[in-house]
Amino acid sequence: MEAARAVSGFDVSRETIERLTIFAELVKKWNPRINLVSKSSLESLWTRHFVDSLQVFQCADLGGHWVDIGSGGGFPGLVTAIAAMDRHVDHRFTLIESDHRKCVFLRTVIRETGCSAKVLTERIESVDPQQADILSARALADLDTLLSFCDRHLKPNGLGLFAKGASWKKEVDNAAKQWNFITDAITSLTEPNAVILKIRGIARV
Repeated sequence: MEAARAVSGFDVSRETIERLTIFAELVKKWNPRINLVSKSSLESLWTRHFVDSLQVFQCADLGGHWVDIGSGGGFPGLVTAIAAMDRHVDHRFTLIESDHRKCVFLRTVIRETGCSAKVLTERIESVDPQQADILSARALADLDTLLSFCDRHLKPNGLGLFAKGASWKKEVDNAAKQWNFITDAITSLTEPNAVILKIRGIARV
């Protein structure tokens, strides 16, 4: 089973694998219509998108309000919401996405998998401040912009989790011109030059 092999390195239940499989099938069904992921990455859907999202979940503190911004096809937001069902902790998930069609998709996955998450069809910069304990994003914007979203939506003691590619060091250096923050870079399991940035203590310079 492709799903079980792909997530074998993670502590997930059979039920979680089944829910993620439902999610994957919905991505394949909907993608030709609304371009949830690149066509080329469909062949490596489990590694490129699901494992990539599960490793973000592994970097998180458990409990509290998790807000995923620019949620798109649900990576990492819906994957983390599904994975959290195994932990039986007090996680509350909010997904912010401005594209109405993608929001319909996200709500379909929530319904079909039985996971618990709220979808806001709004722009990140205009939605009410979310007071998030965790703020995540993937392939959304440069770090400087992401930190401005943190400034609006993340609690002062909250955690930012951002998947970044090979140019992440340059982004950190550029962001440091405008922001004070503490960062920890976790090497990606799926791409050796990529990282998950764990960021705390965000404040304007």
